[in-house]
Amino acid sequence: LVGLKGNLEMTLASRLSTAANTGKMDNPSEKWTLVTTNLALIQVQATVVGFIAAIFAIVLGSFSRGQIDLEQAAVLCASSTITAFIAALTLGVLMVAVIIGSRKIGINPDNVATPIAASLGDLITLSLLAVISNVLYAHMDVVYLAPSLCGLFIILIPIWVLIAWKSPQIQEVLKYGWQPVLVAMAISSAGGLILDKTVSNPKFEGMAVFTPVINGVGGNLVAIQASRISTYLHLWSVPGVLPRRMWQHWPNPLTTFLHSGVNSTSARVLLLLVIPGHLLFLYTIDFIQAGHIPVTIIFTLFYLIAALIQVALLLYVADLIVRVTWRIGLDPDNFSIPYLTAIGDLLGTGFLALCFLIDWHVENSV
Repeated sequence: LVGLKGNLEMTLASRLSTAANTGKMDNPSEKWTLVTTNLALIQVQATVVGFIAAIFAIVLGSFSRGQIDLEQAAVLCASSTITAFIAALTLGVLMVAVIIGSRKIGINPDNVATPIAASLGDLITLSLLAVISNVLYAHMDVVYLAPSLCGLFIILIPIWVLIAWKSPQIQEVLKYGWQPVLVAMAISSAGGLILDKTVSNPKFEGMAVFTPVINGVGGNLVAIQASRISTYLHLWSVPGVLPRRMWQHWPNPLTTFLHSGVNSTSARVLLLLVIPGHLLFLYTIDFIQAGHIPVTIIFTLFYLIAALIQVALLLYVADLIVRVTWRIGLDPDNFSIPYLTAIGDLLGTGFLALCFLIDWHVENSV
């Protein structure tokens, strides 16, 4: 649920940031049309995604339990759907305020909106899910409560579709924007399986604490880069045609990081943020003793190497995916970020598991 919802918020932030940077939000009437259609779109997406996430969890749970408890399944579906709806509305309004405010004070919303969406999205979604599921679970004896609430939010979907349909751009997302989100769920689940297999192994003790850190930082940095490249393409070209400065359809890592262009410069800056950012997080985890293992120099070295490789690969893949989606006439704001954050989760969890394994062998060989 958190992964799916995070993708919705980050694509919304990227889409509105691009609209702000290209001047589409300068006209008041056009601005509020963009705002209302985008908020309606995210309500549709959040309701559907919340319901799908619950069904996915129920099916996975049935494999291990061998049965499905219908009352608990109803509570899970209702909790997930209501959480997704309220969180999407709250974060959507917040994103609109951040982007409009950033534009007014001269800050590029690409640099602030997407990370705020990602970090606050997780916090708000998990907090709401805890509260709502607690209430519904406590009233599970009221048989029709959970199914009725779930049904109510699903019935509202056509209303949000009618509001969102006023924008041609949003029509495209409603028709074709589901594939990236659902494929991203499958990719992220592979990372979840790695975590599930390692979290109870003594060799990987404390890995669960570091996983959201490495995945969160990687996802935020690559989302900023994807949003910036998308804005650049919207400013300097039309869908299907790459600008002359980006004539290479398949860039190599040298052009991604060592070119003189503005996108290469931002890639270098984002890559440089990895080490100081992670050192701060490592110090915080060690200070509050949340990781269950000592943060040694050897572990820190392996961890920073893993984080650098993860972000470098993500920034290169972002360059590729954004160019390809633009080249085939799709809007990268809607189609690139879900894939990138999911790949970031998979790479981050995989590299982190490798880091813990190497550190365990080094510590035990000394």
